[in-house]
Amino acid sequence: MFTSFSTALSALNATATAVDVVGNNLANLNTPGFKTNVVYFRDLVTQSLGAGLGETQVGFGTGRPLTIRQFTQGAIQSSTGLLDAAVQGDGFFVTRNAQGNTLFTRAGNFQVDDTGNLKTNTGELVQGWTTMDTTTGALDTNGAIGDIIVPVGAAKQPIATSQFTMDLNLNSSAAADDTSRFTDTIKVYDSLGTTHVLTVHFQKTGANQWSYNTTIPGEEISGGTALTPFDIAGASGTLTFGTDGQMTDPAVGSLIGMDIPGLATGASDMHLDWNPFTSAGSGRITQFGQPSAPSASTQNGSAAAQLIRVGLADGGKILAQYSDGQQVVVGQVAMAGVRNPESLIAMGNNNYQASARTATPAVGLPNTGGRGDIVGGAIESSTVDIAKEFTNLIVLQRGYQANSRVITTADELSQETINLKR
Repeated sequence: MFTSFSTALSALNATATAVDVVGNNLANLNTPGFKTNVVYFRDLVTQSLGAGLGETQVGFGTGRPLTIRQFTQGAIQSSTGLLDAAVQGDGFFVTRNAQGNTLFTRAGNFQVDDTGNLKTNTGELVQGWTTMDTTTGALDTNGAIGDIIVPVGAAKQPIATSQFTMDLNLNSSAAADDTSRFTDTIKVYDSLGTTHVLTVHFQKTGANQWSYNTTIPGEEISGGTALTPFDIAGASGTLTFGTDGQMTDPAVGSLIGMDIPGLATGASDMHLDWNPFTSAGSGRITQFGQPSAPSASTQNGSAAAQLIRVGLADGGKILAQYSDGQQVVVGQVAMAGVRNPESLIAMGNNNYQASARTATPAVGLPNTGGRGDIVGGAIESSTVDIAKEFTNLIVLQRGYQANSRVITTADELSQETINLKR
């Protein structure tokens, strides 16, 4: 009978711990990326009475309960934050705190400080890649991860045009004289980002043959004459078409090179390649019995532009949007996959740290190697189920009351036993 005191007391301690866990779950009902803790009770060693053959067994109560964090998927809620992100599937964002320790989190409500560091809302530095490949100009994600630093208020360097294309049709019914003249324009940029408009002149010179030459306004060339077109060297020749209206000369794959020296803006001399063919080898210029008209044009240069905003897109890409409408990938958020996430230690501020039991985290790109994906413009909600937690709270309250009653009853019985000798 006297064992019941310690048995009931162990139950009161365990139940109090469970109530603390439920209270913590409910307190984090609205915490982004929070994962519910579940309490598991366990009994203590059982005492065998009598002959020791197990006919009568009395337990010693319950031990300290185990708490296991359940890393189930939370609901993905749309967000208006440009840098908000949610993990869909397994994995964690990787962060680094002020002490240099690597931490993991599912809370993706990020922000940028005054120096461009991408941080969590509690100040940890988000890890990923920001190095650009000098050869391709693309983001290099093969190296080690580091702090993500995004451009803040910086102007985008202008890119000089080096290649352009023009898609158009020349009228096969036109007469081989001045009445067949047709012009098309293309906008290009020099090394300072200044715009220049090139004009390509076409005129039919014979059956299935057209001549062309390219000019630039004279006032844009040092030594040129204002309001007088300046002929660009190398930018003239003849186009020949077959009976099917397709271009036969220049040959497939040929580029029409042209040089523009002595720009009045002080920019570097320009060399342009006009590519009259598609990647499949078909001509971009045709000669059909339709009016001469352009259909499309492209060029690979751009002017200088001011940074408007930085946002986090699907897949964890950091995009910088500039005033010229271009979006440039300036970073990539890394993800870590952990085979046994329940072994992670909660560090507060929505962060977890690896313990001695944690498998080595595998860091890589989202949606690879078993890692989940990153959804931009969204936040993962807490996995706390308020109805389930209230039910648990009621059950724990009843359990606490019942074990309190056991202590009261045992006390009354002990008083009766003491009173037997009176």
